[in-house]
Amino acid sequence: MKTPEYVGFGMLTAVTIMTVDRFPRHNTGAMVKEVKEFVFDDAAIIACCLRQWGVETGMIGTAVGDDPRGHALAQQLKTRGVQAQVRFTNAYETPLEVDVSDRRGARTYFWQRHPDMLATLDTADLSLLEGARLMYVDWYDGEEHILRAMDRAKELDIPVFLNLEHGHKDLSLLKRYASRTSICQVVTDAAQLGGNRALMLTARKLLNAGIQTAIITLAKEGCLVARGQEIVRVHAPKVRAVDACGAGATFSSGFAYGLLQGWGIEHAARFATAAASLKVTRAGLEMFSLDEIHALAERLKVEYLTFKDNQFHKLSQLISARPKSLVDRSRDLVKQAGESLKPRAETRTHPRRKPQGK
Repeated sequence: MKTPEYVGFGMLTAVTIMTVDRFPRHNTGAMVKEVKEFVFDDAAIIACCLRQWGVETGMIGTAVGDDPRGHALAQQLKTRGVQAQVRFTNAYETPLEVDVSDRRGARTYFWQRHPDMLATLDTADLSLLEGARLMYVDWYDGEEHILRAMDRAKELDIPVFLNLEHGHKDLSLLKRYASRTSICQVVTDAAQLGGNRALMLTARKLLNAGIQTAIITLAKEGCLVARGQEIVRVHAPKVRAVDACGAGATFSSGFAYGLLQGWGIEHAARFATAAASLKVTRAGLEMFSLDEIHALAERLKVEYLTFKDNQFHKLSQLISARPKSLVDRSRDLVKQAGESLKPRAETRTHPRRKPQGK
């Protein structure tokens, strides 16, 4: 068994996604158009996404109930090729989330989770991290539960990808996480509704805190990614939304994929934005192919900025496509990624090094 390049650390939940044309009024009903069931939350979604793109992945998760739902969840991870030692408990039932998405891309969710679930992260075996090249954690799993894994990753010189969402508003929390985090993904506010000023202020806050790569997502408006003095603003395309559940995790998957391929932030941000945009056009966890994602990524509109003297400066006006040399490079990388999906005769050992392009 190959060493995982990516390891997710966090909750394991079963989820059922239902899509409807529109959410019904209170005390009425609606016809369900489609039902999908898969593994949740974000760390596990990312593991499943990356595996579909040919990346070896692993998952260190919370214990699930020793019940049919829990065993089905463990089997899903195995079937998808995600390495995980799923633990079972009789202390609670396997957590469940039910999401209802409408054709506008909005979703309403209901979830049932035992309060003792997150505490099982404290006893999870971290040996799967050894040899990994990237670890992902979510702030909503609780600082008291994720710091142990973050500190272990730092000991092993493994970059940590933290989803902090709007938690950056707590400056003391941001400071504690910054020393342990290489890549930090956030939103301007809980609803991802911030404008350009909010984007810039949030990016500057993260960079000043010591974050190496700052990612600010704006849902259907795209993202801004900053590293050092380099900043790119990628605009998402207009798509017909069917199911927005997992879009943020798909974005994280795309950016993580770029890091593991050694891409720069523009290429990774384009790919991540394209992957997330395509994901919302259908329900479930089945990813679009690398070729389809790259084809869309090449057409996205991008602005280039720089961060100097504690200020942001625009380097160019909006452009709608990558220069031809970059397009050619992108296609070469698609070919390389396609080759990685083919069986290999020998087993490759992954070095303990940070992804290139950081």
